[in-house]
Amino acid sequence: MASKKIIILGSTGSIGLNALHVVEQMPERFRVLALTTHRQIDHLLQLAQRHRPALAVVTGAEPDGEQRNAFRALGVELRTGTEALAAICAELDYDLLVNAVVGAVGFTPTLTAVERGRSVALANKEAMVIGGALVTAAAAASGAEILPIDSEHSAIWQCLMGEEKTAVEEIILTGSGGPFRTWPAEDLVHVTVEQALKHPNWNMGRKITIDSATMMNKGLEIIEACWLFGLTEEKIRVVIHPQSIIHSMVAFRDGSIKAQLGLPDMRVPIQLAMTWPERCASAFPRLDFSTLDRLTFAPPDEAKFPALALARAAIRTGGSAPAVLNAANEAAVNLFLEERIGFLAIARLIDGALQAHSIDSALSAGALLEADHWARDHVTEAAAHLRR
Repeated sequence: MASKKIIILGSTGSIGLNALHVVEQMPERFRVLALTTHRQIDHLLQLAQRHRPALAVVTGAEPDGEQRNAFRALGVELRTGTEALAAICAELDYDLLVNAVVGAVGFTPTLTAVERGRSVALANKEAMVIGGALVTAAAAASGAEILPIDSEHSAIWQCLMGEEKTAVEEIILTGSGGPFRTWPAEDLVHVTVEQALKHPNWNMGRKITIDSATMMNKGLEIIEACWLFGLTEEKIRVVIHPQSIIHSMVAFRDGSIKAQLGLPDMRVPIQLAMTWPERCASAFPRLDFSTLDRLTFAPPDEAKFPALALARAAIRTGGSAPAVLNAANEAAVNLFLEERIGFLAIARLIDGALQAHSIDSALSAGALLEADHWARDHVTEAAAHLRR
């Protein structure tokens, strides 16, 4: 069996490290060609020592002379800058791109890979939010597969295996509700960064953990699901499921519902995406039904968490609106993490950007990235005048 040649973008984050864990469990199946990080240069060097890729990329920092020499001694070419992400996806001969970077920076590498006919194991939901129409069209033309890593989209993908799209009545995206599910709405004005970063179930990066706290992660997932599964947003429902055991469901027109269950362990959907079309054995912990006390469900409180409505409005508007939504959210989350705005200001700034933006219906990559830059600038300027 020939090994898959893979690139892992975001290799020092939680998804990237779990992908490398899968590689280490199945060394005969994978050959790592390139690894990247934003700022964790020494950690990237450790990974390069272990996996010996041909290339390594640092996007958000400048390696010093000692670090450059260390990569050179390993025979690993070191590149810097975000442009290098798309460049390696355009240049290298690989079978699978594992895109685990956070934010809009993942859009161009994803589009580049699928245009070349390379399959993408996708954890970077922002790529589909910004340019889902372009990415899915390119994949259809080239034959590339987009294999979802997010636990919710992996669950839907698995529930849809062997089913006709016309039989789908609705998709049910489950969400934990984040750390503030039971908080009174009036208390959210006092939320601190430390409180927002304490997710009850998942161990994730800082940005996605804040997205979970605002429920923007579910909003972005609605948009991603529209493109991945070819459905309108009206057919995608969000349900709060605090235990994070059912990762999502699909309801069919005959009244039946399929659900995908498992422990909240990202290695499971990561391995499936990486080994597809095989479902390989693993030693990951199993769900023990005898230990489950109960599984509960509730509708989301969209008044308390307006991000859901903002995301639905953006995908209904179309054009550049989802790109503006995503960029405004990234900029606002960064401002919150820097303690320059309050928690509730995140949604207000996103709403303001969507209201102020002149929608561009010309869906070129250049137009979408221009909308992205505009939204970031707008949020930064608006935040300077915003009361906490």
